[in-house]
Amino acid sequence: MTQPGAATDGGSRAAGQRVLVVEDDHEVAQVISDYLHRAGYSAVVVSDGAVGLELANQTSPDLVVLDVMLPGFNGIQVCHRLRARSQVPVIMLTSMGSENDRLRGLEVGADDYLTKPFSPRELVMRVQAVLRRTTAMPPAPSSPVRGSATWRSTRPRGRSPRPGAR
Repeated sequence: MTQPGAATDGGSRAAGQRVLVVEDDHEVAQVISDYLHRAGYSAVVVSDGAVGLELANQTSPDLVVLDVMLPGFNGIQVCHRLRARSQVPVIMLTSMGSENDRLRGLEVGADDYLTKPFSPRELVMRVQAVLRRTTAMPPAPSSPVRGSATWRSTRPRGRSPRPGAR
């Protein structure tokens, strides 16, 4: 039985999955951590961008929830540096919600972008969705596909595109 207000599992495989939360607002970080724990995730919270980047590089979390306005490195810098070394999924969670802000976050490699104020239940569902997409991807084929494709014209039969052409 779930606790009131808790996010449901929704069939995810959260047990053992580690989420690094980089958020400098301690109340927001506590809410995120509580909801992730209730959904079965292991959550570690840090409040500084540089510390978050170092911890991500050392511990290889399964996903990072990342604020933009942080001491140390900001979230854009952290995401950019993470992408240089890793494909760890990143969800930006920030009060910076203009179209340009969202596009910038996605351009540097964020997998999703959620603006504050936010629903903690929605954040957990987005974490589940991103992890489902990124951990269930089939491996790329190791050999080229056999066979060949043929192209056919979609031009109606019996009509030439110009006089004299076949």
